[in-house]
Order: sequence, then structure tokens, then C-alpha cells
Amino acid sequence: MKILVINGVNLNMLGIREVDLYGKRDIKALERYCKETGKSVGVKVKTYRSNYEGAIVTAVQKALGRYDGIVINAGAYTHTSVAILDALKAVRIPTVEVHLTDINAREEFRKRSFISLYAEKVIVGKGFEGYKEAILYLNNKIAR
Repeated sequence: MKILVINGVNLNMLGIREVDLYGKRDIKALERYCKETGKSVGVKVKTYRSNYEGAIVTAVQKALGRYDGIVINAGAYTHTSVAILDALKAVRIPTVEVHLTDINAREEFRKRSFISLYAEKVIVGKGFEGYKEAILYLNNKIAR
């Protein structure tokens, strides 16, 4: 089984940006954490990160036929990108949306997620642990 973890805009700034919200660990630590989580249950996890909406759309499209599940934190594109939503709908790969912070407890504009219109599960406010929960959820779902 293979899962693609996609991190979007500004997640490369983890450990620098709003440390009180996002913590001190950086994107490399998050990517290692995801791969280690996958390895612990026999799942190959590939990570991808981009600040560009079109590149994220392309990564989703290229996942077709290659990955069994997608974990995605599109960052701010969560609240603006119909294009990413449409790509996810097109490939029809089981998807979990993850956010390090609780987007529902933040600014009003963050409460709207286009991705959640497709994702079968949304995990918010659990930090790195949310990614683990998403990977384990997909593993359990797909392994059945």
C-alpha cells in the first residue's frame, strides 16, 4: 500500500511561522514523522510539498493509479482552491484532510474548506499526530 502526503502553501515555514500555533518542528521533521508512521504499519509513504496551487493539482493527478490514499494539508489553499477539490474528485482516491491547528477555532475565513467537500475524513488541531491518525485511518480502510 502507498499513501501520498501532500503539504501545501507555507508549510515549508513550519518551525519559523507562528511558532505559538504551529510549534517548533520543521517540515522535514513532519515528513520523517509521516514516513516513520507508514513504516510502522507496512505502508510506503511519499511526501510532496509545494507553494504552488497548480503543482499540487498536478501531484494529485499524478497520484492516479500510483497511490491508494492521499493525506492533504493544502494550507491556505484549503479555503480558496476549487482546482484542488476538482483534482481530488477526478482521481477518486480516498483522501483525508489534515490541519495542524483547529481551523474551526481560528479566523472566520479558515472555517470554510473546499477540500472537505471531497475528503472522507477531516482531522484538525492535533499537530503532527493528526497526520498519523490520517495514515492509520487510510491503512485500516484500504487494507480491508
